[in-house]
Amino acid sequence: MESTLDIFIKSIFSENMIFAYFLGMCSYLAVSKTVKTAVGLGAAVIFVLTVTVPVNYLLENYLLKAGGLSWMGEEYAEIDLSFLSFIMFIAVVASIVQLVEMLVEKFAPALYGALGIFLPLIAVNCSILGGALFMQERQYSTVLDATAFAFGSGIGWFIAIVAIAAIREKVRYSNVPAPLRGLGITFIITGLMGMAFMSFMGIKYGKEVKVEKVELVQTAEDSNTKIQE
Repeated sequence: MESTLDIFIKSIFSENMIFAYFLGMCSYLAVSKTVKTAVGLGAAVIFVLTVTVPVNYLLENYLLKAGGLSWMGEEYAEIDLSFLSFIMFIAVVASIVQLVEMLVEKFAPALYGALGIFLPLIAVNCSILGGALFMQERQYSTVLDATAFAFGSGIGWFIAIVAIAAIREKVRYSNVPAPLRGLGITFIITGLMGMAFMSFMGIKYGKEVKVEKVELVQTAEDSNTKIQE
């Protein structure tokens, strides 16, 4: 099993929501014109992911999946409510996004005005639902692992949108060919950043290093055995 730290690091870099899976591209492209709005939306995505994925993990494991209701008694052990997963996940996401919208409107009205329609659109941001579905597919063993994955995914999305916003602010003063100005050059830069983040896929995490060491030891033992024979 992967450690919690491995899950956290991988979700930021080698499994980045933007550069590995291209989830949440609509908000990523629309709100990355300035660093200020990118930071605000990125922080909101971190919060929403970190809250919704663990809540959905608990719903998945103790309510929705087959046998999830066994804690209520043996007569409920065979009930399977997994067909309600999409509805429940989206309901949780929409509820948390509504809470975030109210908080931002009250405590940061300037940011709320700058984000405009894109703040409530977090509810339909595919990276948020994608986090819940990845959690469901990967079957994390504990809620802590699910939380680490959610928090890391949020940070990865935050890094991506803030980085592209900073680059776009500088690109305004560059001599970009007319056909590529705007989204054209943004797509090209995003592709280059995605290629750069692919280099993190070469990182060996704890479990992989242990497996490699075991294989090397086994290979050495086999070689010594053959020499002795």
